Amino acid sequence: MLSVALAGKPNAGKSTFYKAATMADVDVGNYPFTTIDPNRGVTHARTRCPCLDREERCGNCEGGVRYVPVELLDVAGLVPGAHEGRGLGNQFLDALTDADVILAVVDAAGGTNAEGEPVEVGTYDPVEEADFVEVELEQWLVGIIERNWESVVRKSRSPDFDIDEALTEMLTGFGATEYDVAASLRALDYPDDPQQWSDEDQERLARDIRQRTKPIVLVANKADIAPPENLERLAKSDKPVIPTTADGELALRNATEAGIVEYLPGDEDFEVVGDVSDAQMQGLETIREVMSERGGTGVQRAIDTAVYDVLDMVTAYPVQNETKWTDGTGEMLPDAFLLARGSTPKDLAFAVHSDIGEGYLHAVDARSKRRIAEDYELEEGDVIKIVSTAS
Repeated sequence: MLSVALAGKPNAGKSTFYKAATMADVDVGNYPFTTIDPNRGVTHARTRCPCLDREERCGNCEGGVRYVPVELLDVAGLVPGAHEGRGLGNQFLDALTDADVILAVVDAAGGTNAEGEPVEVGTYDPVEEADFVEVELEQWLVGIIERNWESVVRKSRSPDFDIDEALTEMLTGFGATEYDVAASLRALDYPDDPQQWSDEDQERLARDIRQRTKPIVLVANKADIAPPENLERLAKSDKPVIPTTADGELALRNATEAGIVEYLPGDEDFEVVGDVSDAQMQGLETIREVMSERGGTGVQRAIDTAVYDVLDMVTAYPVQNETKWTDGTGEMLPDAFLLARGSTPKDLAFAVHSDIGEGYLHAVDARSKRRIAEDYELEEGDVIKIVSTAS
């Protein structure tokens, strides 16, 4: 499953975001290190369900809105110097190793300082932490490279030494694939002899690997109480920036569970359908004003931006019956898989099951009912019948 991680300083709202996005039972508190051990849960990316192209709905979506599961990881708050071990920083950074993309949560209201301690709203500059997670990750990776460099140097004395292989072996432990390392090394100029590498060479390698393996989306949280100028300045970041109110999203999720409102995560508005007090209605209307201004609470948009825009994933739907778009039990569009853009029907087959992939014969586009080429690149919303010796 695709893994999205939440990272940032304490009290920026990561745990509230996590609870709102997963509805898991976690501690949410206004004190440092509310989270110690990483929380792992399931959230969802939102997309258009292909059943909208048919007369009937599939039963696996919400009126044509499809939610595709992804893992959400909530890492404890990082403090400046985390890569040096401050605040158990190395432990928390280690937890990000397997993440595919990071949502860096920033207190856009400026109501917490660099250490995550509460201060008066607007007195701390959130732009100061816009690059915080990125810097800590890169410096942490520099430290890993430095600590392992002597081993690379020793290996270089062997007659069959290959520096690309040695670096790949070292960096795949960070969550990088062989392809990532190869692409990074192709993009950089570096000495063949590891003894000739400078500190700058190692830093360039760390920076490039981080960019390839841990892209970052900036979540400007507490946007509902943030000074407008803070949001305007954060928007100038070189990373995607999503103004967010995790508190607002959590309130709507709770109200939906209580039958008070009708709301789908990612909607730009909601409908009050239950009895509410004057105070509750006032709170809901405040959330509605923020949603109207921002096009929603931002929580779902942040996840979707990470999955579909930054990672450039597409959603594909494997079926056994290309006419009815059903599986072997007659269930319509039962499964949705997130795959990297450029993936082929055979990649989808392997995503379903390794045996299906090993026995892959061909695939059929369920819309056109035509066989498609093995090198066909899947597009968002494709419905595909896979023909395999294992099916």
